[in-house]
Amino acid sequence: MQKSRNRQLQELFPAGFGIHHAGMLRSDRNLVEKYFSQGLIKVLVCTATLAWGVNLPAHAVIIKGTEIYDAKRGSFVDVGILDVLQIFGRAGRPQFDKSGHGTIITSHDKLAHYLSLLTNQFPIESNFIGQMTDNLNAEISLGTVTNMEEAVTWLSYSYLYVRMKKNPQAYGIKYQEVKDDPTLERKRREIITDAARRLDKARMIRFDESNGYMSSTDLGRTASHFYIKYDTVEIINENMKTFMNESDILGLVSQAQEFEQLKVREDEMDELEESVMDYCELPVQGGKENVHGKVNILLQTHISRGRMKGFSLISDMTYITQNAARLARALFEIVLRKNLPLLSGRMLRFAKSIEKQMWDFEHPLKQHPLIKPEIVSKLENRNFTLEKLRELDGKEIGHLIHHVSVGSMIKRAAEEIPMLDIEVGIQPITRTVLRVRLTISPRFRWNDKVHGKTSEPFWVWVEDPCNDHMYHHEYFMITRKQVMSREPQELCFTIPIFEPLPSQYYVRAISDRWIGSESTAAISFQHLILPERHPPHTDLLDLNPLPVTALNNPLFEQIYRFSHFNPIQTQVFHTLYHSDKNVLLGAPTGSGKTIAAELAMLRVFRSIPNSKVVYIAPLKALVRERISDWSKKLAPLGKSVVELTGDVTPDARAIAQANVIVTTPEKWDGVSRSWQTRNFVRDVSLIVIDEIHLLGEDRGPVLEVIVSRTNFISSHTDQGMRIIGLSTALANARDLADWLGIGQMGLFNFRPSVRPVPLECHIAGFPGKHYCPRMATMNKPAFQAIKQHSPVKPSLIFVSSRRQTRITALDLIAFLASEENPKQWLHMSDTDMDTICSTIKDQNLRLTLAFGIGIHHAGLVERDRKTVEELYISMKIQVMIATATVAWGVNFPTHLVIVKGTEFYDGKLKRYVDMPITDVLQMIGRAGRPQYDDQGVAVVLVHDVKKGFYKKFLYEPFPVESSLLSVLPDHLNAEIVAGTIQTRQDAVDYMTWTYFFRRLVQNPTYYGMEGIDEEDLNGFLTSTVGKCLDQLELSYCLETDEDGRSIYSTVLGRIASYYYLAHQTVQHFQDNLSPEMSTNDALQVLVDSTEFDQLPVRHNEDILNTELAKTCPVEVNPYTMDSPHTKAHLLLQSHMSRLPLPCSDYLTDTKSVLDNALRVLQAMIDVCAENGWLASTLRNIVLLQMIVQARWDTDNSFLMLPHIEPHMVYVFSKLKVSCIPELMYVIKGNYEKLASVLRSELDEQEIEDVWSAMKRFPVLDVEISVQDTPVQRKERKRNNTDWIQVETGSQVSINLDLRRLNRPGRDGTKVLAPKYPKPKDEGWILVVGDLERRELCALKRVGAVRGSTKQSLIISPERPGKRVYTLYVMSDSYLGLDQQYDIQLEVLGDPNTEIFYSDEEEEMPQLREDEGTTNTPDSRGAFALDSELDFDWAEDAIASWD
Repeated sequence: MQKSRNRQLQELFPAGFGIHHAGMLRSDRNLVEKYFSQGLIKVLVCTATLAWGVNLPAHAVIIKGTEIYDAKRGSFVDVGILDVLQIFGRAGRPQFDKSGHGTIITSHDKLAHYLSLLTNQFPIESNFIGQMTDNLNAEISLGTVTNMEEAVTWLSYSYLYVRMKKNPQAYGIKYQEVKDDPTLERKRREIITDAARRLDKARMIRFDESNGYMSSTDLGRTASHFYIKYDTVEIINENMKTFMNESDILGLVSQAQEFEQLKVREDEMDELEESVMDYCELPVQGGKENVHGKVNILLQTHISRGRMKGFSLISDMTYITQNAARLARALFEIVLRKNLPLLSGRMLRFAKSIEKQMWDFEHPLKQHPLIKPEIVSKLENRNFTLEKLRELDGKEIGHLIHHVSVGSMIKRAAEEIPMLDIEVGIQPITRTVLRVRLTISPRFRWNDKVHGKTSEPFWVWVEDPCNDHMYHHEYFMITRKQVMSREPQELCFTIPIFEPLPSQYYVRAISDRWIGSESTAAISFQHLILPERHPPHTDLLDLNPLPVTALNNPLFEQIYRFSHFNPIQTQVFHTLYHSDKNVLLGAPTGSGKTIAAELAMLRVFRSIPNSKVVYIAPLKALVRERISDWSKKLAPLGKSVVELTGDVTPDARAIAQANVIVTTPEKWDGVSRSWQTRNFVRDVSLIVIDEIHLLGEDRGPVLEVIVSRTNFISSHTDQGMRIIGLSTALANARDLADWLGIGQMGLFNFRPSVRPVPLECHIAGFPGKHYCPRMATMNKPAFQAIKQHSPVKPSLIFVSSRRQTRITALDLIAFLASEENPKQWLHMSDTDMDTICSTIKDQNLRLTLAFGIGIHHAGLVERDRKTVEELYISMKIQVMIATATVAWGVNFPTHLVIVKGTEFYDGKLKRYVDMPITDVLQMIGRAGRPQYDDQGVAVVLVHDVKKGFYKKFLYEPFPVESSLLSVLPDHLNAEIVAGTIQTRQDAVDYMTWTYFFRRLVQNPTYYGMEGIDEEDLNGFLTSTVGKCLDQLELSYCLETDEDGRSIYSTVLGRIASYYYLAHQTVQHFQDNLSPEMSTNDALQVLVDSTEFDQLPVRHNEDILNTELAKTCPVEVNPYTMDSPHTKAHLLLQSHMSRLPLPCSDYLTDTKSVLDNALRVLQAMIDVCAENGWLASTLRNIVLLQMIVQARWDTDNSFLMLPHIEPHMVYVFSKLKVSCIPELMYVIKGNYEKLASVLRSELDEQEIEDVWSAMKRFPVLDVEISVQDTPVQRKERKRNNTDWIQVETGSQVSINLDLRRLNRPGRDGTKVLAPKYPKPKDEGWILVVGDLERRELCALKRVGAVRGSTKQSLIISPERPGKRVYTLYVMSDSYLGLDQQYDIQLEVLGDPNTEIFYSDEEEEMPQLREDEGTTNTPDSRGAFALDSELDFDWAEDAIASWD
C-alpha cells in the first residue's frame, strides 16, 4: 500500500478503512478490491458504481443518503429503486454468511417512498413515446420503415406495445378503445402519424400522408447517424444561416437540446467569470446566467485546455465536451450537404478544435504529440508558419528559438503534419459539363506513432467563390503505403459550368483530423474552349413498315421469322441494302440494330459473293452470341461463319474459306497489321463494328486504329471497303460520321427515346461515404422496386462485383422470408429445382436458386452459368443478379433492370471509381422485351452526389471522345512496322485519318490543346507525335535517320507489333534479359512485363497472396503482395505446382495470366535469340513447356501422363526407363507390358488413359544434312572423315527432314495439356547453337508435323577452324521430348576475309498462305495473337543471327 500515490488511502489503510471511486487510478482501485475481498480492509466507503461493476460481497451494506447529482438534469435526483436493490444485493456473502444486513439512510420525507418500493413490486413502464420521433427517424434512415404499414408493424415489436395492451390507461387509452381495437392499430397509427408529421415539419423525412410513404432526407440521416435529437434539429433549422462566424457556430452548438437539462448554480458564478477572463477567446452569447451561456463558456474552456475546480462544473464540462464534438461533426455534415463551402470549412475547423482542444488560429504544431507547449509558444511568438519551418533545416530552427537540440525534432514534426499537393486538369465534355481530374500527391512524412498504421482522411471539394456554392465534395483517404511510396492519386469527377464562364473555381483539400492542414488549387477558365454544339438527332419518320419480301430474294426472306421490319430498320433499309455507302446507325439498345447489320451483309452476299464480311464485337460473349445465331441463320444460304478470338484461332484455310469472320477488336487489329501479305484481309468488303461508341472507353483506341487503317487500305487498293458502325444514340454523331467518310446519306442518329419498347427510368440517390454500407442500404429499395414494378415479370439486377451478387441475393432472400410466400419468384416445383441444384457446383447459387434468384458472373463454371441462363430465359426463376459483363454479352429479355450502384473497385487505383456511362446505358437498355412487353422499367440506384450527373446523361446522349492518346506509341509502332509510316511527316499525316483528329478540332481543351488556329493544331500534332516517337526510340522500337526525318522499325519494334505487346514490355526485355538466366530469373522477367499491369488485385487479396506465397516454391517480395505482377508470379507458380487456389476468382485470373504468358514468352524467346544468347533462349523455351504442361522442369517428365502422381513414379523403374521417349521405345506398342507395371497403382480405366496419352505424344525422327552431305547421328568418336567442309562467310544451309513416326489420332495434333485452359497445337522450335561460345546461330519455328516436313536453317561461320554446332529440336508444349544433335563443320578460308551480309534478316515476318496446310509452319499460328505465334523471319521463314 506504501507504493500507492493516493495519500488518503495510505492514511486510512492502517485503521482498516478503504475508499473506492471512479476518480482513482486503476492500480489503486485494484489494490482496494483485492484487500477488501481478502478481508484486510473491513470497511469500504465507495460510490454507487461499485454495486454494478465489481462483484465484492460484504456482510452489511449501508446506503448513506439517497440523492445523487445528475449532470444530464443539472440537479440532485433520487436514487432509483433498481440501484437500491442492486446495492442491497451485495449484502450477504454466499460462501461465508447465512444472512446479510442492508441499511438505508435517507431524509424523513423519502422514508415511506423507499419502504413501499422495497416491499411492493412495481411494473416497469415504457418511456418510448417520449423518444418516438428520434426512433422513427432512425428506422426510416435505415430503410426498415418506408411506409405507414411498416411503421405500424415495427411499433408492434416494441415493449411500449406490450405495456399499452396490458395497462392502457397509463398511456391515455380508454378500455373501450382496447375492446373496439384489440391490436391497438388505430392508436399505433396515431402515434406514428403524429411523429411523422413532426419529422416532416423539421425536414428530417418526407411524409406523404395521402399514401403513407415515408422517405428519409439528408438532414434526417445525419441526425440519425450522429444521434441528434429532433428538438436540436428544430433549433438548427431555426438558427442556421448561410454566413456564420465562429462565435455564431459556438452559440448554435450551445443551444442544443442535449444541454437543456444543465442548471446554472449560484456558487458557480465566480468560477465561470474567471473562465471567461482566462480562457474564452470568443464573445459568450447569452452570458453566464443562461444555460447556453454556461455551455459556451465551458466549451471554450475545454478548447483552451483550461481546468475547472468545482465538482459540478467538472462533471458538466465532461458531459458537454462528449456531446459537443458529435454535434459539431453533425453540423459540418448538414452544411456540407447544403453545398456551402465557406461555412463547411468553418464547421470542420470548429469540430477539429473541439477534438484537438486548440483554436484554429494557434500554431498547428500544438496538436503534435511530441512537441512541448513551451516550444509551441516560442514558435508562435516568432511567427513561424508551417511553410517557413518546412523550408528551414533543423539547425537553423534550433538557433532561431535558442534551443539547438530540439530544432531537428521541430523540423520533423512540421513535415509530419499531413499536407497534399494538388494538380488540376480539366476537360469539357459538353458546353455545360466539365470533367475535372485531380492529381493528389502527399507532401508529408508518415510516422506510425503520429498517424497510426492505416490512412489519413481528407475532404476534397470544388467551390465557386463568387456564388459561395460547392459543386462537388468527396471524402478522400490517402493510405500509409501511398505516402511512403510518394505515389500520386488520381480523382476524377464532373461538375457543371455555366456561360458566361466564371473567372475561376477553387479545389480545396482539408484534413479531417488535423488543424492547419489545408491545400488549395485554382481551376482557371482563362484558356477553356468549350466544345461545339451538337447537331440535332435524326427524326424517326412515320413510314409504313416494310415487309420482308422487300429483300427480293426467297432465300434471304426465309431466314427471318417475322413478316415486317420495325420502324428504324424500315427507315435505314434502302441505304443498307441498295447502296454501298458507309453507314453510322445510332439507336437505343433493343431497337434491332443487328438485323440492320445483316441487311448490309446480305447485300455483300448478293453483289460480291466471293468477298468477306468482318463483324467486330467488343466482347467475346457477344462474339459467341453472334456465332451461335449466324451459324444457324446463314447455313441455308451456304455461308460459313468463323470465330477469331483469343480462345479460338482457326487455321488459314478455314479463314480463307469463311464468308463471315466474327472477331474482337484486338484480334482484328493484330491480324490486319500485316494486311499487305494477307490476302484474306484484302478480300474483306464489309466491316461491321458493333458498339462503336466504345471508342471513348479503355479499348476505344483499338477500334479507332482499325477504322483508320481500313480507310487507309481502301484508299490504297482498288476495292472499296464498306464500314457499318452500330452504336447507341450519340451526341456528336456528325464527327463520327465525318471520320467514317459518311456524307448526308448514311448517318442515322435517332433519339434515345425511339425505343421499340418505351422505357420508364427512376433514379434514386443514396448517401454514405463508404461503398459497402451504401450498397447494403440499396437492398431493401431493390426488393421494393421488384415488388412494385415487376411482381411477376423477370427482373435483372446489375452489381459491380462477384461478392455483391452473393450479398445482394442473400439479403433478398432475407426479405422474402418475411413475405407470405417466400418462394414467389420460383416458377417450378421444388422437386424439379432440387434436381437441378444437385448439378450446381457453386454453393451460393444452389441456395439462391431455391428461392427463384439466380447469380451470374465470370467466376462461375461454364455449366452453372448456362443453367442459370436457361432457367432465367425460360422464366423458371424470376430474378437474376449479375455483374456488368452480362449487359454486353448475353441478350436476356427482362422487364425490370435495377442498376445497384454505379461504381466498381479498381484494383490498380485501390479504390472505387465510376463505371463508364456507356456501361450504365447498356444495362438500362436491357429493360423492355420487344416480343413480350409494352414498356420496360429501369431503376438506377446511385451515390447521391452523382444523381444530378446521371439524371442529365441518362436522358440525353453522352458525347464520345477519343482515348487514342494514352496508347498512341504502340499503334504508331504497328504502322511503322507495317510500312504505312516511314517519316515523321507520315506519322502526322496518319493522325489526320483518326477520330482523335476530328474531336481535337471540335473540343481542343479536352485534349490539352490551347487555341484553335491552324498553327496551334499543327504544333500540337507535331509535338504529340514527336513525344510518341521519342518514347518508341527510348524503348528500342525504332531508329531515326541522320536527317532526323526518316524512321525505321527495329527488330524489337517488329516483335512488339507482331506479338501485340506494349513498347514498355520490349524495353523491359532489352534491359532485363541476360545471356545466362535461371528459370526463376526468366519467370520474374515474364511477370514484370506491362501485359500484367491490369490483372485485378481485389479487396483483401494481398492477404490471400501472402498465404499463397507460403506454399509456392519460389520466394516473392513480401512487400508487394498487392501488386498485379506479384499476383501473376504466384498464379503461375501455383499453376505449375498444381496448388489449390484460395477462391474462384483466382481461377479466372489464372486463365487470363496464361492467355498473356505464352505470347509474352514467345517474344522473350525472340529477343534472346536476336541477341544470340543460347542458354537464355533454351531456358525460355523450357519455361514455355512448363507453363503449357503445368509442371516444373525439375519434375519427373512421367508426371505429364494422366493420373500419375509423384509417389507412383517408382513403377517405371521396373522397366528400367527414366523418361517418356525411353518408355515409348521399350513398350513398342505393347499395352500389356505397360499395364503390368501400372496395375499396382492404377485401375484399368486409368491405365487406358495413360496408354491413349502416350499414343498422342509426338515421336519425331530427324534426318540432317549440310550442303547435301548427310550428318551421321551415331554416337562414336569423332573421326576426321566426319567433319563437313564449308567456306568462311558462305551461307551454310542445314537441311532437316522431320518425320513423325506415330500418326496423329482423332485429337489430331492438339497438345495433351489438361491444365492449360485453351486447346493448343503442337509446335517445334529448331535452334542451332555453338555450345563452346554459348552463342545462338539460328532459330526457326515449325508447326505441328503430321507426316513429314523439310526445313532448313542457315548459318554463316565467320572464323576458320573446326567447330561443333549443336541442333536442338525443342517442343513448345511437352517437357522431356527435346532432341539434340551435333553437327561437325570444318571451316576453310582466310581469317582476314571481310564478310558482307545480305539484308535478309531485315525483311518483315510474314504469312505465306499459298502453300496449303499440309506441313507449313505458317498455316497455324500467325493468327494466334492471344496464344502461340510463329515468328518467321524473312521470305523463307529464316532467322539468322551472327
